[in-house]
Amino acid sequence: MRRPRLRGGRRRRASGQGRRAPRRLRPLRRPLVIAYLEAVWAVLLELAPWLLLGAGVAGLLHVALPEGFIHRAFRGRLGVLKAVTLGVPLPLCSCGVIPAGLGLKKDGASDGASIGFLVATPQTGVDSVLVSASFLGWPFALFKLASAFLLGLVGGLATEAVTPGDREAAAPAPREAKRTWRDALDHALDIVRSIWRWLAFGVLVSAALTVFVPEDAFAGLSAYGGVLAMLAVLAISVPLYVCATASVPIAAALVAGGFPPGAALVFLMAGPATNVATIGAIRKAFGGRALAIYLGTIVLGSVALGWAFDFVLVGELGVHAGEHAHHAGPIAMATAGLLVALMAWFAVDDLRVALRRAPTAGPLELPVDGLTCNGCVRKLEGQLGEAGLTGFSVQRTEGGPHSGVVQLAAGADLARLAELVRAAGFEPITDAAPRVELDVEGLTCNGCVRKLEGKLSGAEGVTGVEVVREEDAPRGHAIVHGAIDLERVRDLVREAGFEPA
Repeated sequence: MRRPRLRGGRRRRASGQGRRAPRRLRPLRRPLVIAYLEAVWAVLLELAPWLLLGAGVAGLLHVALPEGFIHRAFRGRLGVLKAVTLGVPLPLCSCGVIPAGLGLKKDGASDGASIGFLVATPQTGVDSVLVSASFLGWPFALFKLASAFLLGLVGGLATEAVTPGDREAAAPAPREAKRTWRDALDHALDIVRSIWRWLAFGVLVSAALTVFVPEDAFAGLSAYGGVLAMLAVLAISVPLYVCATASVPIAAALVAGGFPPGAALVFLMAGPATNVATIGAIRKAFGGRALAIYLGTIVLGSVALGWAFDFVLVGELGVHAGEHAHHAGPIAMATAGLLVALMAWFAVDDLRVALRRAPTAGPLELPVDGLTCNGCVRKLEGQLGEAGLTGFSVQRTEGGPHSGVVQLAAGADLARLAELVRAAGFEPITDAAPRVELDVEGLTCNGCVRKLEGKLSGAEGVTGVEVVREEDAPRGHAIVHGAIDLERVRDLVREAGFEPA
């Protein structure tokens, strides 16, 4: 017997059978680009208030301390203590501290005081301490501050012990005009300008680590007590340039991913205090023994202190990178926006100057006094560019008789250039003859020096020649005064049997 058909010609199926389940919507995932930009903004919110505050404090210190104060009275063991005490709060990274440290030595400070200053200063500073406290907590920041002071003392006193000998006291600095709040602002801006590239790099890398590195990715390193991580950090950070302030967000992101805090401390101590340029400069200025003490103090001391931090204070560490993006206060928002605007301004300004500057400026030079900071350099470059001058570059000089030099192409109007320099607020040294400088390979003895000096002195237009040979390498540096271009000097060097660098 046939079953009755239901309305519609279809048999009714059991309840719930054959019915398609409603399609569930997949949870929306933020695009990686959006997540990355949010992480960048979160890092800026943490970084900007303390960085700008630190730069402001440094500007006030610049106004409060008299000109040349850090270049006086640093001799003996007490001089080491003074140099380290003064160097710890200064916002100078490894490349920026080299001119100041060498200035101490040239102005009469002992090698111990200079090395102590070079060890302690780049590891920390007013801005670095505040930024470290914001990202990694006050225990970490204060421990890092004390560690920099301790290593500076150890390195300075050890150098003082192996390189004894008194030096003549430095001459007192000349009296200068009273500085104003504008000088403090210019100095603060100059500090941010000098590290803006590394700030941008640090923010971008920190955000990338936050977004793309899984949580606890480095937790396995803790099983080795942090020693493996510390050695890896040393291998990477010692030869490279690492900024004490701009690298804090990177360290915080690594710690948030499980990186041992002691290894992060090693990264922020050994990295800023060393790089290839710093090592070479210290070897040349202080010798091999002082360099060995410098590197040994930083490498061994940072590892020992990193282990001590992991052992004693690791429970006090608080990592805050990227945690407050959604409830940041108006001050954090305003300062983050200001920092972004400043970095954009510096980037555009640097690009404009680079496009205006000739690739090979120049065989002629005009010494200039009054270039006390990178802001002064950019001010003078802007003045010369607005006047239509091309084929020039402006550089600061350390340790020489003048504070800077303008390099320009052969045949330029020096009188007009001097007027433009004065209009920018600086003093051209017009009684100094133009000169050409270059490094020379193959100077193996004093006879080579005399041979090259004789060859250069006989050239047309040359009014004076200085050739200095390096004691530890077959090379030297030649300075040729007079109306002669760089290519002609290169040809003369080759004719004398040497090779221009």
